[in-house]
Amino acid sequence: MLDSQLGWLQDAAHANLIRRGLRGLEKEALRVDSEGHLSARMHPTRLGSALTHPYLTTDYSEALLEFVTPAYPTNWETFQFLCDSHCFVCQNLEGELLWAQSMPCIVNPSQDLPVASYGPSNIGQMKTIYRRGLGYRYGRAMQAIAGVHYNYSLPISFWEPFREQQKKTEILGSFISAQYMGLVRNYRRLAWLFIYLFGASPALCKSFCPEGHEILEELDPSTWHGPFSTSLRMSDIGYRNKTQAELQISANSLTEYTAGLAAAVTTPNADYEKIGVRVNGEYRQLSVNILQIENEYYSSIRPKPAIGSDAPLTVDLRGAGVEYVEVRTLDINMLDPVGVNQNQLRFAEAALIYCLLAESPPIDAVEQAEIDARDLAVALEGRKPGLMLLENGHDVSLQARGIVLVDRIQEVAAILDVDGEGYLAAVEAQRAALMEPKLTPSAQILEGIRDRDQSFLEFTLDLSKAHAEYFCQLRLSPEKMALFTTAAERSLERTQALEQSSGPTFEAYLASYFERL
Repeated sequence: MLDSQLGWLQDAAHANLIRRGLRGLEKEALRVDSEGHLSARMHPTRLGSALTHPYLTTDYSEALLEFVTPAYPTNWETFQFLCDSHCFVCQNLEGELLWAQSMPCIVNPSQDLPVASYGPSNIGQMKTIYRRGLGYRYGRAMQAIAGVHYNYSLPISFWEPFREQQKKTEILGSFISAQYMGLVRNYRRLAWLFIYLFGASPALCKSFCPEGHEILEELDPSTWHGPFSTSLRMSDIGYRNKTQAELQISANSLTEYTAGLAAAVTTPNADYEKIGVRVNGEYRQLSVNILQIENEYYSSIRPKPAIGSDAPLTVDLRGAGVEYVEVRTLDINMLDPVGVNQNQLRFAEAALIYCLLAESPPIDAVEQAEIDARDLAVALEGRKPGLMLLENGHDVSLQARGIVLVDRIQEVAAILDVDGEGYLAAVEAQRAALMEPKLTPSAQILEGIRDRDQSFLEFTLDLSKAHAEYFCQLRLSPEKMALFTTAAERSLERTQALEQSSGPTFEAYLASYFERL
């Protein structure tokens, strides 16, 4: 199947179509002071309103910035916008820094990480309460972890010819959603490869994990590290937790996916019932259900609708179908000032197209358990010599299996690389990292900490300062500066208008939201 798809794509007209996809990035970054402590300041007014700003918002905490790029037709434009937004932010932080790592530092368990505040409007209250609920459910320290998300969609003009090549007769919207769900399943199968190649969190502050972990060893009195770890962020030390691990949302069809999410959003959980929803007049969480809203479900990749309504995600997916995917397995690459590089983006694009083209059978419970085990093993010990991964009931070599996948991804890269745009070079860089684990970001970070004889805090703080200096020395063009200042001003105006508009009580607003499920 894959060979026939690749042969079809090698036709110049079809190749031109697939190169016209849209790419976007979302990147989180903690604000810290000059000593690496989490910022206690509110989201800077100069950056606009986190509630309505299209490019600069917050994630869990007031201190956790989130950069959002528009969707662009090239990776370079997407990357450049992220660089420009970093310039604008760094030049408006007034003595603060952007933490250069996915894993936070100096997390004081007795001191609350300030939850992001979005104001008194109904949507603002809902966003704040949702984040408060995350803290009650999983602990606030986990919510300080940061990452990079890569958004990708095929051009709409690609789908009709592709449907004809597939000899499918279903309506186009249903065909597109089914193809994206196949992509999602295949990405789940190879997410471990991204964790190995792009994992960049092999060490962390003891303050984040005082009790340690069976694979962690002391690097210095304040630093834990996994000798062969790639991404502690993607391990059970980071985002993974028992309740979410037990939540199996099927990606075998869009119908099964939305039904699984809807069930989780409407099914009570005994532990969350103990927390309560509204206690002494204050909301602790949006509901006592397994998920407060669909976005609480953590997965390596999400199918998304392009529309940005205020309806539940499942409603939008059922109505509009899948229009792009969001890849969530990239750590912040602290070796690059912006946290991600062009090689990573090009490889990710080629890999996602491979996931679309390759045969994608349904995933049953047995295979999902293997997927979860592979992801965890690679996150914790991906660079361990001779590491074997479980696939289809058999142990396979990480290196050997990775090379097979990279070979197939390279065939896609060759189609994308007609004009020498760096796709083949990006794949070759990842092949080299498979053959030589010392070339992975995780290995280079540990080597840097050891070579400088520094702690995790000292090493990351030095890089954070260097990145800040780099961005502060750059000068945005008047047009780009106007783009960001105008966006900030208009976001403040939109938020003020929301807060001044009349509407239902928050209780009625929340009830109406959940009634749409």
